[in-house]
Amino acid sequence: MRHFVVKSLSMNSLFRTIALIGKYKSPETAESVRTLAEFLKGRGIGVLVEEGTAALAGPDGFPVVAYADIGKRADLAVVLGGDGSMLAAARQLAASDVPLVGVNQGRLGFMTDLARGTMLDSVADLLEGKFKSERRFLLDATVRRGGNENEHVIFSTQALNDVVVNKGDLGRMIEFAVSIDGEFLYTQRSDGLIIATPTGSTAYALSANGPILHPSVPGIALVPLCPHALSNRPITVSDESHIDIVLHAPHRARVHADGQEKFELEEGDRVSVARSARSIRLLHPLNYSYFAMLREKLHWSESPRLY
Repeated sequence: MRHFVVKSLSMNSLFRTIALIGKYKSPETAESVRTLAEFLKGRGIGVLVEEGTAALAGPDGFPVVAYADIGKRADLAVVLGGDGSMLAAARQLAASDVPLVGVNQGRLGFMTDLARGTMLDSVADLLEGKFKSERRFLLDATVRRGGNENEHVIFSTQALNDVVVNKGDLGRMIEFAVSIDGEFLYTQRSDGLIIATPTGSTAYALSANGPILHPSVPGIALVPLCPHALSNRPITVSDESHIDIVLHAPHRARVHADGQEKFELEEGDRVSVARSARSIRLLHPLNYSYFAMLREKLHWSESPRLY
């Protein structure tokens, strides 16, 4: 993981325009958005409010913009919400390389470092250049249909956490073949397969007994969902790998990206997943520690509870 600390930069030259994104429809989020907007305005910072945020939380008197405009005009995006809000914003802004920082309004908040109670102090530090910067890669996923010469792309998307192929609404397992860089790996019967980045290794993949990958690990985790054969175990491959999943007859299935976008699969469809050329930049407080975050969120080293 590569970090840097910005020093001796004036706040005017560092972040002149900041976009606010808040996806939780709650009084707390609305209050946080309004408070932060007024704080930034008082510091002479231009404030943009994402259009969905404005509809849910306000505030009034600030420019309301779409994600495309945020990508063109903002020097920083502050996301007020949970990890789902960060994922949505990251996928929208990956092409523009606008850095992101998160204020946790949700539950776990693996990607939202700033606490709501100390939000203004933390943002003030960011404005003064007191932060760490970190890159996280995304996955490109495509679905091809037709087979052989007739094969063509019918769906494509990106994911920061994971691409999941699962049984969808079926009440039974599905069967599919997995290949890595054109080499057959296995045929699996299961509820599906999670293909996770290091960022996504603490999300859905973790609940399926997948490995936790440090963000600096150049790997992609393949984690089976309820496999029929107990020998089907999670495996981590190089982030340069190209992964293909072909759905066998007579099954239908579904592919998900970050749990926010989905597409229905038919037998014979090929789902291809590879590291994207795009990445996102996350800003962290100077005292940020990945391992400390894991201890806090996963309750490691806690004293035993008495019931």
